[in-house]
Amino acid sequence: MANMKYSTLLSITSSCGLALLAGIATASGQGPTWNPHTKAPLETYDNPPAYIYRLETSPRMISPFGVFTSYQVNVDANGNNIVGDAANECTISVDPTNGNNMVIGWRQFNSVQSNFRQGGWGYTTDGGVHWTFPGVLENNVFRSDPVTNSDETGKFFYLSLLNSLCENMYRSTNGGQTWTEL
Repeated sequence: MANMKYSTLLSITSSCGLALLAGIATASGQGPTWNPHTKAPLETYDNPPAYIYRLETSPRMISPFGVFTSYQVNVDANGNNIVGDAANECTISVDPTNGNNMVIGWRQFNSVQSNFRQGGWGYTTDGGVHWTFPGVLENNVFRSDPVTNSDETGKFFYLSLLNSLCENMYRSTNGGQTWTEL
């Protein structure tokens, strides 16, 4: 008897659930978009990726958090987001003698299709509101895994791996505006 009550309740619950799903599917007046009886393949081997519309520029990200505000770094000269930027593994260091001075290092790729990376860098003197990007440490030199740091006197350091898996270090004594290999 207990089993019959449970199966009846389950049957009623399942029926209500199906009725609810049927009501949701037809509430907008549209039927399902997938036809299980179609003979055409949904995808073929060489289908190109779907075109994704992108604006050439978009506003930079500004993220307030309590008394702190974080500003997106990879922006163009007008302060807009660089769409399709080919860079990653960023590392930021702050001058302990002046919190408005910061440097950033990253892996800079030639393009989003390229695997060749260089040591990109930039600096700010106003707490990250505006950034200057002079370029890469050495043109056409493969670099990876950048790390930046600063010492107690405000000197900045940039360390990265070369293609040989050896590292070399640079130092900046002018807030990241120029670098000297150590």
